[in-house]
Amino acid sequence: MTPADEAATACERIIRTLQADERVPAISAAVTRADRPAWTFHIGDAGAGRPVRPATQFRIGSVTKTFTAVLVLQLRDAGMLDLDDQLDAHLALPAHGQLTIRSVLNHTSGLQREPWGNLWDTIDVPDGPRLLEEVAKAEAVLSPRRRWHYSNLGFALLGHLVAAKTGSSWPDVLQDRLLTPLGLTDTTVQPRDDAAQGYLVEAYSDFARPEPHFDLAGAAAAAQLWSTADDMARWALFLAQPDPAVIARSTLEEMYEPVVVTDPVHWHTGWGLGLQVAPQGIGSDRAIDIGHNGAMPGFLAGVWCRRGVTIGAAVLGSSGTAGGIVAAPHQLIAASLREDPMDVEPFVIGDAAPREYAGILGRWWSEGSEFVFRWTKGHLEARSASAVAAAPPAVFAFEAPDLLRTVSGREAGERLELFRDPDGTVSYMRWATYRFTRDQETYA
Repeated sequence: MTPADEAATACERIIRTLQADERVPAISAAVTRADRPAWTFHIGDAGAGRPVRPATQFRIGSVTKTFTAVLVLQLRDAGMLDLDDQLDAHLALPAHGQLTIRSVLNHTSGLQREPWGNLWDTIDVPDGPRLLEEVAKAEAVLSPRRRWHYSNLGFALLGHLVAAKTGSSWPDVLQDRLLTPLGLTDTTVQPRDDAAQGYLVEAYSDFARPEPHFDLAGAAAAAQLWSTADDMARWALFLAQPDPAVIARSTLEEMYEPVVVTDPVHWHTGWGLGLQVAPQGIGSDRAIDIGHNGAMPGFLAGVWCRRGVTIGAAVLGSSGTAGGIVAAPHQLIAASLREDPMDVEPFVIGDAAPREYAGILGRWWSEGSEFVFRWTKGHLEARSASAVAAAPPAVFAFEAPDLLRTVSGREAGERLELFRDPDGTVSYMRWATYRFTRDQETYA
């Protein structure tokens, strides 16, 4: 067997085991890598005895939020809004307009979880005008920025904000700005006729009861979309390796940065700007997966990429109770990389560091700890000597003679100042005001 065959066998076994053990009527799964052909696998009954096919759509629920978040960041990058703007700077609201766009994106707005009313009890979903009108009845259940609190209502409002800023509808903006440019032809706002049926699989029998399919109407931007595993794995790969014509890599990296944890005890998941951040492994095997899970009646979905690796995975299932569905993408990523590691990129001779800054390169010490500064791919970067491989380096940009600015990674935004002896040698540096010297030194 080739490594690719080994990976395919391992991934298929993960999905077959999940489908059997957690009694999922239908599962569709895919892994997409930049360096390999896509792997897909489909198993089960999509409803009425129909086999699952590659084009079978499943409801992806809150994975929809990742699309809405990218649309908001596109508008920010176009200068149409600022993330620290209040909602009511761009969207007329009867209440809660003082909440910032940023706080809604990372679920720290304190806004109640759902639109006003008992949506999940009555399946009475408000249309757009009614949802906005009933915002006046919604509660602020926590003070803004107090802690993480998931809010579908918040993301519904972001969808209306996108529509207000573009003069179009959220579905049309989604199609024009994301689905069409990325070729996600199997991702739709409304399900196709042959979409999978979602089920509630009874706990103590093998009977599966169909769940209703309904339109989220005014809350569509939070959880409306239907898609296939192949489309979602390619969306996950886009989140790892964006098309710069759609969104800048620096913007996606901004979205990755966790600003709050979802669980104050276990700290197993963080939240960036519309994206979940899930650490995987420990020690030197530490990795970070970026993505989102989704749930709607009868469906669960997990769509994830791995930070710093061009790989994405998606698992879509037609059971609302099989929690292994949302764990499986992480398992697929791990199995694919374990059995068939990424190609090793060859070393390519690069340009020399600018002559006046060559003296920066090498080992430096600060607070008793060792750092390594290197010139690579046309920029200066630094890493702690003890950093795990998955940790991104600090990257610097030149701002003035002997003054650089950290543009990403550790101490992002801080200055790196160079101090020279009379002969021009860099004798020490200050990074974020901390002294860096060639040898270990005390503060004295």
